[in-house]
Amino acid sequence: MKKQKIEINLEVFETLSELPEHIQELMNKAQQARENAYAPYSHFRVGAALRLSSGVIVTGNNQENAAFPSGLCAERVAVFNAGANFPNETITDLAITVRAESHEVAEAIAPCGACRQSLAEYEQKQKTPIAIYFMGETGDIIKVASVMDLLPLGFDAKYL
Repeated sequence: MKKQKIEINLEVFETLSELPEHIQELMNKAQQARENAYAPYSHFRVGAALRLSSGVIVTGNNQENAAFPSGLCAERVAVFNAGANFPNETITDLAITVRAESHEVAEAIAPCGACRQSLAEYEQKQKTPIAIYFMGETGDIIKVASVMDLLPLGFDAKYL
């Protein structure tokens, strides 16, 4: 038997003002999208904003449904929107932010597993990494350079 260790590198920003200007803009768009989330059941709002290689910003927010799990996460709303409307563009950056209605979320919340898998598919399709920045309502902002930093040993089309 051989043991292997998987490590990821991430960057931690203490405030939004530490982020590059174009990422501050992206996170602001994610915060705006978060406030329009349809979250009557979880009361947990998520906003996502991604930037395409053309500079276009596409947003998404979580959309819940009484027939759980028929809703969709903010990250997938944004990436599927981009894929449907800008199929030949690459995604360069993604910003994600959350807010709970019952308490302050002061820690960075990463995408769920289903979103990681969907994002990984787009990253593999475009053959270039997607930088992901994520945060709570307040607190540190985490950056990973690639979706694969969040989904090591991920499943992809080469296994089919």
